[in-house]
Parts: sequence; C-alpha cells; structure tokens
Amino acid sequence: MVDCMDIAILIVEALKFIFPAYCANAAPVLAGGGLAMDFGKNFVDGKRIFGKNKTFRGFFFGLAVGVAVGLIEWMLFDYPLLFSLLSPLGALLGDLTAAFLKRRLGIAPGGLFPIVDQVDFVVGAIVFSLPLAMIYWELAVAVIIITPPIHLLTNFFAYKLKLKKNPW
Repeated sequence: MVDCMDIAILIVEALKFIFPAYCANAAPVLAGGGLAMDFGKNFVDGKRIFGKNKTFRGFFFGLAVGVAVGLIEWMLFDYPLLFSLLSPLGALLGDLTAAFLKRRLGIAPGGLFPIVDQVDFVVGAIVFSLPLAMIYWELAVAVIIITPPIHLLTNFFAYKLKLKKNPW
C-alpha cells in the first residue's frame, strides 16, 4: 500500500530534481530573440531546422539560469556538481529536439504539440542526468506526471503577462 507521505516526499524530490531544467526551459522567454540557432536555414525537407523562436541568446541565457539554479542545489542538497550543467543542458536540447520534430511535422514555431510541448525538456533533463545515477524510475515517472499541469499553468501566466504569444 502506498502511503500519502511517501507520495508527498516523492513529489518534493521530483520538484527538487527537475527545478534546474524548469528554470532553463522558462528563462528564454525572458531573454530570447536575436540570431536563430538554425541561422534561418532549412533542413533537407525544405522546412526550417528549428524555427525563429530558438535563438542563441535564449539558449545560453536558459543554460546560464539553469546552471545557476543547479549550483544552488549542489550547495543545498549535495547533488553532483555535474548535475548543475547536465540537467539544464538536457532540458534545452530536449526542447530543441522537439522543435526540430515540430518543423518536420509542419507545426509552426509556437504552435501546439500536446504532451510533447510539456515533457520534451524533462525527458532531455532525465536522459542527460542518467550517467549520474541520481534518478530512479519512480522519480522519473513523478517528474513526467507533475510537469504537464505545472508547465501549462506557468505558460498561461506568462501569456497573461504578455511574455508569450500563446497560452501553452
């Protein structure tokens, strides 16, 4: 039988684990713009590689914010130092991978791709964190379950604050 306290502890651990990735994923909204990471180039299928919304400024700002949060967690929770880099880097590369996939499917930058839009960055963070042996399957599942509602809620607030063009 599963204890409610065990579930609460798992949710707190999941939030602690994924927080640098959340921050890395959210930060580009604040400082994006500038040169597109695909340099405006098209892939072999004639469609943009990533699209206009994936910029170097947003990527590196997101990485810097995520690493800073990861360093704070390293100090507070004794997480591996390398986690400070791997989690946010994985999150940003997971998001880029989804952008690449969305372009292949003909979904415009900022267009809705349900489920993928909400978990692409956490999958990247989880995969990049695997070599550190700090994640176990229950924690990964908890992160994937709690992220969609959190992601949708924070995006809605960013939309209301006019930081995003779409509420998703």
